[in-house]
Amino acid sequence: MSKMATHQIQWYPGHMHKAGKDITTMLKKVDVCIELLDARIPFSSENPMLASLRGRKPCLKVLSKSDLADAQLNTLWQQHYESDQQTKVLVADIRKAQAISRIPARCWQLYNENAGSKSIITAMVMGIPNVGKSTLINGLAGSNVAKTGDQPALTKVQQVIEIEPGFVLLDTPGMLWPKVENRNSGYRLAVTGAIRDTAISHRDIAEFAADYFMRMHPHRLMERYHLEKLPDNSAALLEQAGRRMGCLVKGGQVDMDRAAKALLADARAGRLGRFTLETPAMMRQELIEVHLAGEERAKRALKRKRERKCERKRKWKESAS
Repeated sequence: MSKMATHQIQWYPGHMHKAGKDITTMLKKVDVCIELLDARIPFSSENPMLASLRGRKPCLKVLSKSDLADAQLNTLWQQHYESDQQTKVLVADIRKAQAISRIPARCWQLYNENAGSKSIITAMVMGIPNVGKSTLINGLAGSNVAKTGDQPALTKVQQVIEIEPGFVLLDTPGMLWPKVENRNSGYRLAVTGAIRDTAISHRDIAEFAADYFMRMHPHRLMERYHLEKLPDNSAALLEQAGRRMGCLVKGGQVDMDRAAKALLADARAGRLGRFTLETPAMMRQELIEVHLAGEERAKRALKRKRERKCERKRKWKESAS
């Protein structure tokens, strides 16, 4: 049985709130949106707030880090998104100039097909933290005009960059949303590094990742950590892997936090092979579950409200008698 997410993971710094307000204002000047998604978690890395802000503007979705994701599922996600006429998908390793050089032409094509004709178009780069926006912009601009790094949320202000005559980019800070309703999505964001490690329990997230690999790619774990067989659960796997990696403290005990960090580093760097944590079918099922859970919370809240109202009414009658 798979390990289900048990805690709600949230991380929403103040500058992200400001970014949302800025994006709302700047979108009036935007012709095409370029939204970067992490190909390992296309659904979980798709900010629903951005989709709402964007409305029906043409959108080029770039599946970044596709070289770390399952190639067959890259294709499946591309087909899923391109069922919408307003959307096109580019599956690309955004570190390679040849891969991203097609973006301006794709944006022009999208705009002409859906919006009209202009001599200059403005594209806004959008996406969650650490998905590769700065890497993409630097590649298109041919210089380091945007900050890059392994830690999310390095870009904190908007930038306007002319890529070529007639094509202008607006860069925006990476933005999560105030509440990740789907607990599994929160964990997937943490596994891939979209949420700062200071906002999570390394062990909890590493066990979530370990459970996925135990179910989907057990041989990779055995090879990476030199295991003859896998244990029965993700906690035991993390302990065994930690021992193999030398994550020990005095007395020969495994430092589980160090082991968790090491396993997550292996997954994020591709040392456990290419992987995709979700499929369109999983997305549809989890959206149903989130909706049902929301309805149940609303029912409980309404019940509590009615109970409080009855209690106030009872106390009022007692005081009046």
